[in-house]
Amino acid sequence: MSFIEDLADDLARDTLAACDELGDDRFYEQVSKSVGVLSPTLQEAFMTSIRMRLAERRGRRALEEALSAFRAGKRPE
Repeated sequence: MSFIEDLADDLARDTLAACDELGDDRFYEQVSKSVGVLSPTLQEAFMTSIRMRLAERRGRRALEEALSAFRAGKRPE
């Protein structure tokens, strides 16, 4: 990854952890606005990392639910 992608991904990871701790699933929007004031380039890389990480979470949840249902003898939807 490039320097900017590394920075953005580190910030995204930390921000999503903060979202979980704060119980605010949209907190990353505040961070994005703050970053965008000084660097729209970093903001876009940050939002890309946020979207990718959120998509991975959703996919992992679906996978775990399907496996759990299968292991319980149910057919996944």
